[in-house]
Amino acid sequence: MNRPPTPEDNANAAIRFGLACGVGTYLIWGLFPVYIKMLDGVAAMEIVAQRIVWAAPLGALLLSARGQWRETLIAVRSPRVLGLLLLSAFVIGANWLIYVWAVANDRVLEASLGYYINPLIFVAAGVFILKEQLTRAQIAAVAMAGVGVCILTIGAGVFPWPSLMLAFSFTVYGYIRKTTPVGAMPGLFIETMLLSPIALAYLFWMSRQGMLAFGGGDASLTLLLIAAGPMTVVPLLLFALSARRLRLSTVGFLQYIGPTGQLFLGLYYGEAFTIYHGICFSLIWAALALTTWDALRRNNAEKKAARAAIIQTVSATPKN
Repeated sequence: MNRPPTPEDNANAAIRFGLACGVGTYLIWGLFPVYIKMLDGVAAMEIVAQRIVWAAPLGALLLSARGQWRETLIAVRSPRVLGLLLLSAFVIGANWLIYVWAVANDRVLEASLGYYINPLIFVAAGVFILKEQLTRAQIAAVAMAGVGVCILTIGAGVFPWPSLMLAFSFTVYGYIRKTTPVGAMPGLFIETMLLSPIALAYLFWMSRQGMLAFGGGDASLTLLLIAAGPMTVVPLLLFALSARRLRLSTVGFLQYIGPTGQLFLGLYYGEAFTIYHGICFSLIWAALALTTWDALRRNNAEKKAARAAIIQTVSATPKN
């Protein structure tokens, strides 16, 4: 006879589901270069425009399924929220365009480097924007990343501007979305709706010029461009599901699946990986390991302090 599930069973099931969603999220993002390579010959601008246009209807379906239309309408009626989402829409649109361009132009390794650097840019942004105090480990990590980029620039003779632009733009996007009171799916839907008129106008112009790949006779290519919508929305939905069920530290570890997948794909596609690339990536991996260790150490210290405070409070409570 089967026993009813206990709260512990339910909690473990939620964690397993969250872990599956999180791994799925970063696997999709890590394998995204494969999808872009399949669109060989399609202009980067068209890929981004198709991504925006096809993400909108799928986002509407998901909002209906999750009952989030009320939250979406509240956000739209707020001029401040709408203004912030307009800004975040242009920032993420630029991020998508740089990423697609980098992959299409055989610079997958630089795209990978950008997303490895991203957590360290977040740390630096905390100092300059939020006036946070860095720990010694964080200072060392940011310095190591800077040295790594300098070595790659001087040694390989190539300034990795796609890496830095991807890291900075995603940091700006993350900061805007973090400070904007709207959920992940409603926010993405509003962003795509704000960008859709521009995307549609561009696609119409391309069609008039005879340069549009969509609907040009290759059915498989047309279907791949339509798939840009799910490729945009599905990982974000999976991320939202995982973030609610997993600890932040777990999500932090999972995020390295994406750039690692891109790194291996860059090597698979035969991109040059010099000794300077090796030094740069090694320094950034060491910096990430250092910041992860530092975050875990401080988290454990805060838990111990909170536990000690509770014990002290209980001990000081007079007994009847």
